[in-house]
This record gives sequence, C-alpha cells and structure tokens, in this order.
Amino acid sequence: MLHIVLYIIISAACFLLLKEFFTQRLSSKTAELDRLFIENARLFKDRGELEAQISGLNKEFTQTLELYEMTKDICKSLDEEKVFNIFRRNLEKHIAATDCRYIKNSAEMVKYNDYTVMSLDSSENQPIGYLACNNVSEADKDKLAILAQQLLIGLRRAVLYQKVSELAITDTLTQIYSRRYFLERFNEELRRSRNNKLRLCFLLADIDNFKQYNDRYGHLVGDGILRQVSKTIRDTIRQIDFIGRYGGEELSIILSETDREQANFAAERIRQAVASDVIKVYDEKLKVTVSIGVSAFPENAGHPNDLIEKADQALYQAKATGKNKVCFSPA
Repeated sequence: MLHIVLYIIISAACFLLLKEFFTQRLSSKTAELDRLFIENARLFKDRGELEAQISGLNKEFTQTLELYEMTKDICKSLDEEKVFNIFRRNLEKHIAATDCRYIKNSAEMVKYNDYTVMSLDSSENQPIGYLACNNVSEADKDKLAILAQQLLIGLRRAVLYQKVSELAITDTLTQIYSRRYFLERFNEELRRSRNNKLRLCFLLADIDNFKQYNDRYGHLVGDGILRQVSKTIRDTIRQIDFIGRYGGEELSIILSETDREQANFAAERIRQAVASDVIKVYDEKLKVTVSIGVSAFPENAGHPNDLIEKADQALYQAKATGKNKVCFSPA
C-alpha cells in the first residue's frame, strides 16, 4: 500500500514538474511567436513604404526623362524662333504657366518684373536671351529650370549655325556677301528674272586710285576705305538688291527688277554717295570716288559670266575716260 502511495506522489510531482516545464516552454515560444508576428508586421510596413518610395522615384525618373527628351524635338530646328515655339508647345505638357516669352533685348525685361525669369547664356557666358514665364508654381520651378536648360541647348545650336552660315556667305573685311555666295545669288536672281520676264542690271564698282591710298597710307587704311565704301553702297541700294565683294577693291551689285534707265539713276546715286562721304580711318580723313560699269539683262547677255564681262568692259571705259563716272555696256 505504501508503495502505491509513494508511486502516486512521485507521479504527481513529476506531472507537476513536466507541466511547469512545458508551460514555461510554451510561454517562451508564444512570446517568440508574438515577437515574430510583430517583426513580420513591421517588415511588411517597411516593404510597403519602400515600394511606395520606389514607385515615387520611378515616377520622378520617368518625368525627368520626359523633360530631357524634349531636346530631341527642340533640336529639330536651327532657327531661334522655331526652337522657342517647339519649346513652348512642350512646356504646356509639363508645367502650368499663363504666359511664356523668349526675350532677346535685356531692356525689355522691365515689362516682366512679375515673371519667373531665367538667363539663357551662351558658351561664352553672354546672354543669348531670357526665358520669362508667368504664374509658375513653386513646385514647378525645378522643372522649369530643367526645361530652360533644354531650350538653351537648342538655342546655342541655332546661334552657332547662324554664325557659321554668316561666315560662309559674308566677306570678313567688308561684311557684305563673299564672291562665292554673291555669284550663287546672281545665278538664282537671273533665273528668276528669266522665268518671270523681268529686267535686271549688274554693276561692277571699283574704288578709284585705291593702290595709291594703300601705298601712301598703308593697308590698314586701305582696308578701312574698303569697309566704309562697302557700307555706303549697302546703305544706298534697296533691300531687294545684293552687294558682294567681287575681288580686291571691286564691288559687285545686282539691281533686281531694274531696267537701264533705273539702273543709271541707282548707279549715279551710289557714285554721288561715295564721293560725298568723308571717310575717317585712324587719324586720316579721306574722300574717295568710284567708277561703275553696268550691264543689263536681257539686252547685253543672258548668262552671269557674260554680264560680268560686259560690266567689266564698261568699267574699263569709265576708268579710261576720267574715273568717278558711270558707263553702260552698249545695248
């Protein structure tokens, strides 16, 4: 009987010990599981926040990429005004602005005090112009700064192209058309005159005694004389006419839609304007004259080279008969 009682007591004690052991283990596992659930919830929250950040960054990257993609459209043109018009159309897709202007003259900026203004500088840090936009929100100003840089890329290309084009067609000394470009225009104008049955006259002007001025005063003074005479003639002829440097001190002029009588009037006006002009070069004040030979289309010839030859012969006659005069090729 005693053995049975002892067995029961020992079994009960063991049961209680095992129950306490497993209770503690279960409590520990439950606490660990709760901690894992909390950690898992935190990780899910962090993941959601991270995915939201990634989505925001992707959206911002896409928007920024779209802003820079504008360069492709802007650079389709090499004309300043067209570049800006393309820019303005694209601008409306990205920011809200009630007005947007491309301003070249800084004096006009006083009209746009209430605008957001950005300077558009050339590669030499000289302003090409200014971008002025009205009612731009603070949130859009960073976008506008990016877009302004894209506009600047297009404008720099356009300005550079214009400068290169001017160098290709302009005589660097006189700032009138170079011989090569002048002859191209001569061919075009003669073709137009022929197709439309229009008159045209060609003038070849030569500065009288130019070598003597060079020998007496030096080539720098001679260059100054040539520059001023070119400017005087350019200011005297009409906008539809062309003047180029044919070679040396010879200047060539195309008088569009002009007959012999009208050409005589124009040539005399050129001759008188040059003769009355006082040329100030360095410390010298000089007066020069020009002799002019004239040929007419279609009376004298129908080809540019022939018209030039006829005008050159008339110029020789003007030189041989006293200079400072106008002579025509015989009809």
